Amino acid sequence: MFIDEAVIYVRSGKGGDGFVHFHREKYVNRGGPDGGDGGRGGDVILEVLPTLNTLVNFRYQRKFIAQDGAKGGVNNMTGKSAEDLIIPVPPGTVVYDADTGELLGDLVEPGQRLVVCKGGRGGRGNARFATPRNQAPRIAEKGEPGEERNLRLELKLIADVGIVGVPNAGKSSLLAAVTNARPKIADYPFTTLEPNLGVADLDENTSLILADIPGLIEGAHQGVGLGDAFLRHIQRTRVLIHLLDGQSADPLADFSQINAELALFDPQLVQKPMIVALNKIDLPEVQQRWETLRTELEKKGVQQPYAISALAHIGLEPLLWRCVELLKTAPEPQRREELPVYRPGDDPREFTISRTPDGGFKVKGAAIERAAAMTYWEFEGSVRRFQRLIERLGVEEKLREMGIQNGDTVYIGDDYELEWQE
Repeated sequence: MFIDEAVIYVRSGKGGDGFVHFHREKYVNRGGPDGGDGGRGGDVILEVLPTLNTLVNFRYQRKFIAQDGAKGGVNNMTGKSAEDLIIPVPPGTVVYDADTGELLGDLVEPGQRLVVCKGGRGGRGNARFATPRNQAPRIAEKGEPGEERNLRLELKLIADVGIVGVPNAGKSSLLAAVTNARPKIADYPFTTLEPNLGVADLDENTSLILADIPGLIEGAHQGVGLGDAFLRHIQRTRVLIHLLDGQSADPLADFSQINAELALFDPQLVQKPMIVALNKIDLPEVQQRWETLRTELEKKGVQQPYAISALAHIGLEPLLWRCVELLKTAPEPQRREELPVYRPGDDPREFTISRTPDGGFKVKGAAIERAAAMTYWEFEGSVRRFQRLIERLGVEEKLREMGIQNGDTVYIGDDYELEWQE
């Protein structure tokens, strides 16, 4: 099954918690703090695997969660960092943030990687907080939470040659005649419901990758027919074969219509090297109109139009060698890139406070929520450290301005509920 779009959820691993521990050894008095740091959480990484040519795997698995880092240990032992989660994707995958629409990367080269979520850092153990004034700290950090996001993956097939034309022009027959691909072939329009790839071997040192695109009709760039869903697959091809149906009522009108749809979808498509071939030349009625059609095509600027028969295997080899010639000078397909847009980043120290229906106060902000998640609430030293942090951020002053009283409830984000005490 060919799948060329997918939306997945990814989450990196949480950092391991720091450890609170004091050295214990016979004859060693007051050995001091020796709690180790937690390990780093695993990143989520997309990696190009050349053997894939579809996103079908994401139909069955849509959630990808990396492992968390391990907790720190005694004797200043750092917890084990988690393995990165590698998600294989086919060449030609374009990655977007599904919620914002931001382009994150265009994965083309085999082995190319894109880190989409970075793992959280490990929390610091109590050995890190020892100072001359506080030689026995009961303070540590929990691991930093990982990142999470929804991704939209869009596949654009990578092929040397794209075959385009109206429905039933013989595109699938041409692909089957020159490669080992076995697309569905029938004598009715829209037989091809998904793109097909095939490799044509011309000699020991020359081969072509061809893509057969489902038939295009008027309005394809707006979603009419199947064109809107698959037109993007020819954006990465370097040469186009425009196949005309020799039995069509007006092949020249078909030629103009398809070119117009290509231009409306992406103006760069009509700039690609294009070979025009009239199919079904084995039929007598097509042979009779060939000379007239060739003259009219040349008047439209078409250089060296071809007459072929995919069914009878007539004229196929010269057509493919012409593709090879054009590929020598055709530009490489460009990766999808957007001009950098510099936006002022959100200050993580910023916060908002709102009243809740039960009379409490809800505090939201990146820094304060992250600090709450990394606090050991069972250790008094860690709680005092959190209190100093909310004072530095200005949260305490703002709460007093809003009239907080003893016993009032303070919510930090959606996960933590505290009681205010003077």
